Amino acid sequence: MTDSPVVNQVKSNTDVLTRSGNAAISGFQELAKAYQELATRNAERLTASLQALAAVRTPSEFAELQRKLITEGVDAAVSDSSNIARLTAAVFAAAFEPVQKQVEVLQGSFKK
Repeated sequence: MTDSPVVNQVKSNTDVLTRSGNAAISGFQELAKAYQELATRNAERLTASLQALAAVRTPSEFAELQRKLITEGVDAAVSDSSNIARLTAAVFAAAFEPVQKQVEVLQGSFKK
């Protein structure tokens, strides 16, 4: 016995939601890994900066190193933020792609 169109649609919608959920879980795991790597890099940068500051011998050397560290810190923050933003956008796009396609299919069926 074949399923009714409503049952088929419910099965299809369930499959789409499962694929969307799986993509979201995978994406969030990828985001968590990226945040963990970012935290590790930041801790390493901080340690290196503190060691460099501790080795300074003159006030002018301190000022120059401080300027350099601030510039590097701002550049790193901008780059890291851009990378996280791109990754976040990709995660949400991948998670919602199956749903978007299903909506398009449903819209096409209503036009018939």
